Amino acid sequence: MTPTRKRRLIAVALILAAVAVATILTVTALSQNMTYLFSPTEVLAGKAPPGASFKLGGVVLENSLRRDPASLTVDFTVTDRFHETPVEYTGILPDLFREGQSVIATGKMDNGRFLAREVLAKHDESYMPKEVADAIAKAKAAKAAQGNKQPAGP
Repeated sequence: MTPTRKRRLIAVALILAAVAVATILTVTALSQNMTYLFSPTEVLAGKAPPGASFKLGGVVLENSLRRDPASLTVDFTVTDRFHETPVEYTGILPDLFREGQSVIATGKMDNGRFLAREVLAKHDESYMPKEVADAIAKAKAAKAAQGNKQPAGP
């Protein structure tokens, strides 16, 4: 092998190694920053990653909103109409936030309580985020399937 070919081979090998390292770093960074949406039913089933950040979607349960008068801390419950997850948020809530409305909260679980760092509310009366609607539909289907599997009474 001539010295020129050897230098070209080394250069190509170094370029390929650099591209491989850059690809690995990019994929790792993207996978660490992904947040998935879960319904309260999925959280209760253990599908949400423990200790990791994710999105919780559902409807704010009626009569569950509690505000701390001394701070901006708000406690409320998110439901998919089958299961409920208590949520704690410190900050200013969106103008459209209210009981009975769809929300998506970003945060993580802590001792059975969802600690939200961001809360988003739906924008009008007829809108429900696709992910929340899908999660509610999945929960309804699972409950219906579960109801069909129960044995008949005496």
